[in-house]
Amino acid sequence: MEKVMSIIQKLASSQNRRDEALNQELAKEIILEQNKKAIRELVENLSNKKAIQNDCIKVLYEIGEHAPNLIAPHLNTFISCLDSKNNRLQWGAMTAIFTLTKVCSKEVFTKLPVILTSADKGSVITKDNAINILIELCSIESYSKDAFTLLTEQLLKSPTNQLPMYAERCIPIINNNNKESFIKTLTLRLNDIEKETKRKRVEKVIKKFNK
Repeated sequence: MEKVMSIIQKLASSQNRRDEALNQELAKEIILEQNKKAIRELVENLSNKKAIQNDCIKVLYEIGEHAPNLIAPHLNTFISCLDSKNNRLQWGAMTAIFTLTKVCSKEVFTKLPVILTSADKGSVITKDNAINILIELCSIESYSKDAFTLLTEQLLKSPTNQLPMYAERCIPIINNNNKESFIKTLTLRLNDIEKETKRKRVEKVIKKFNK
């Protein structure tokens, strides 16, 4: 119990701090020490009070960004957090899942129904990270075809504010096999985009592949 408190006391909210510097420092410290016990303590406290939840998920996805294998055993816990009523925990969990996509591609792929249902109901950041997950899976041959089909479905219904960014993020995974479908999907959305600057960004992506 004493060790749990020592980890929790290092979190920003425990120090009455509103910035993220302490949480980022803690993530670096845990990575340096390869401290799996500390990670378990952070995961256990995802059910603590809201401020602690927020700090714990922040530290966890910061670890995931730099050392995904350290948080990989807790993928199912992050999946379960997608149903949280705490929006910060929900999108933080989706961010953590994204960091694990490359190292747990099979497990993440099998969880796509849950991930995409959460994305449909979730915040903009939740949706952004779900798109990132699909793009990452598109870069893995075993899942590229199915993931691209799901990505296309998301592009067809994504908010027009986000669509240009999504289209641009897709560029690295577009190839001769999916190029035609990608161009068709974006072209179908052009009339939905009211802001000229955003429409031009999508048109630029279409032009890049429509040669």
